Amino acid sequence: MHRHKNRFFPEPGRKMLPAAHSQFAIIAPDIGLIFLFIALVSCSPFLVALWYGEESILFPMASAPAGFGIVGVWLAGIPKAEGEARLSVALSAVALIWLAAALIGALPYTFGLNLPYTDSVFEAMSGWTGTGFSLLPSVDATPKTILFWRSLTQWMGGLGIVAFTIALAGRSGLTRFRLYRSEGRSETFMPGVVTTAVEMWRIYLVLTALGIGLVLLSGIPLWDAVNIVMTAISTGGFAVHSAGILYYDSPLLEMLVVPVMIAGALPFKLYFLLYYKKRFQFFSDRQAILLFALIFAGCAAVTLDLAFISALPPVEALREGIFMTVSGITCTGFQNADPRSWYGSTVMILTALMLVGGSAGSTAGGIKLGRVILGLEMLRWWFKRLHTGWRTITPLRHDGRPILEHLPEYEVSKSMLVVVLFVLTVAIATLLLLHLAPQDGFDSADIIFEVVSAVSSVGLSTGFVNPGISPAAKWLFIIVMWAGRLEIVPVLALVFGAARRL
Repeated sequence: MHRHKNRFFPEPGRKMLPAAHSQFAIIAPDIGLIFLFIALVSCSPFLVALWYGEESILFPMASAPAGFGIVGVWLAGIPKAEGEARLSVALSAVALIWLAAALIGALPYTFGLNLPYTDSVFEAMSGWTGTGFSLLPSVDATPKTILFWRSLTQWMGGLGIVAFTIALAGRSGLTRFRLYRSEGRSETFMPGVVTTAVEMWRIYLVLTALGIGLVLLSGIPLWDAVNIVMTAISTGGFAVHSAGILYYDSPLLEMLVVPVMIAGALPFKLYFLLYYKKRFQFFSDRQAILLFALIFAGCAAVTLDLAFISALPPVEALREGIFMTVSGITCTGFQNADPRSWYGSTVMILTALMLVGGSAGSTAGGIKLGRVILGLEMLRWWFKRLHTGWRTITPLRHDGRPILEHLPEYEVSKSMLVVVLFVLTVAIATLLLLHLAPQDGFDSADIIFEVVSAVSSVGLSTGFVNPGISPAAKWLFIIVMWAGRLEIVPVLALVFGAARRL
C-alpha cells in the first residue's frame, strides 16, 4: 500500500522544528547568498583606494565586505529546510536585508571618518535607499574611496539589493521570486525572475555607460562624471563635492544630467522592448506619457512661480525650474537651488511631485506613476458602473488587459494601501519631528518637505536635515528612508511578526 506522510507528526528519527525556525531555515541560505554577493561587490572600492594612493583607508573599508561575508557565511551554512517560505516571511526577510545592509555598510564611515555610528547608519541607509541626504562634515575632505562607496551603494540599491544578487546568482525558485517581489519589484518582462533581473542589470550597465559619455561632454573630470552618473541613473543624488552639482557652476552639465535622471525614472521594460523587440514605446507607454506630462507641467509651474513670485531673472528661473522639477519627480535629489528660499506654493508643487515619484519598474521612489494611473482607471470604472448598473459585469482595463469580477477591488486595494501608508508615514513622522527636533527657523512646511523627500527616496533638502539634529530625529529619518524604499509593507510585516513573538 502507498504510505502517506503524516503532516502533523515527524517521521521516525526526524526532529520536528518549530514553525518559526523551519521558516527561517527555508529562507536563510538564500539570504546568506545575498550577503556573500554584496561582500564580493563591496571589495571594488579597494581598486579606487589603490589607484588614488589611499592605502590608509583599506582597513576601514574592509570592514564592510568582512561584515557582509561573516553574516553571509553564517546564514548560508544553515541547513536548508524543505518547503516554501510564506509571503510574510519573505517580506520580513527583505526588510531585514536592507536594515542589515545599512548597519554593516555604515562601518567604513565610522572606522574611516570617525563618524558617530548613528550618523554612519544614516549615511549608509541614505545610500542604499537612494535618498541622498548626507551628514558628512565635509564631502570635499572625504577620501575618494569612501565617496565611491557612497556612490556604489546608491548604484546597487537603485534596482534593488535582492534583484542585483539574484542576477549574479543565476538561480531561480519560489523563495527568490518572493524575495524579489517583496522588494517592491513587479516587472517580469522575461519568463523568469532571474532572466528579468539579468536583463534589467544589462540595461542598467548600458544606461550608466551612455550617461558617463554624455556627462563627459560638459568637460568635467572622469572621476566626477562616473560618480554623478552612478547616482543619477540610480536616482540617488550623492555628490563628490560639498556644494553638490552647484560646485561646477555649469548650466550645460545640469542640462546633460537631466536626461540621465529621466532615464532612471522610466520603466526599464521600455529599454528592453527597444533593444530586443525593436519597439519604440516611450511616447505610447502610459507611465512614460504621464512622467513627461508631469515634468512639463511641473517645470512650467515652478519656472513661472520663480520668475513672477520669487522675482528671479527668467533665465535663472528656467534653469532652476527645469533641473529641480526633474530632480524632484525622478526622486534623484540633485539640487541647483535652495527650496527654503522659494515661495511656499512653489515648494508644495515640488513636494507633490516628489510624493508621486517615477515609474514602477524604474529606480525612482515615491508612490509610483503606475499606482496613480490605476487609481484614475478605478475612478473611471466606478463612474462607468454607476451608469451601467451594479449587476452588469464591467471589466476594469489596466495595461490593456481586462480585470474581471472581484479582481478590480483586490488590485486597487493593494495599490491604494501603499498610497495610504505613504500618507500616514508622512503625517506621523512630521508630528514626531515637530516634537523631537527644534525648528530653529524651519516651519512645518519645511519639515513636511524633508519627510516627503525621505519617504520617497529623493534627498532634496531645505537644510533641516543636518548633523546638528537630535539622534532621535536621525533614527526617525533612518526608519522613514528604510520604510519608504520598500514601500512600507515589508517593514510593517517585520514589526508585526516580531511583536507576535514577544
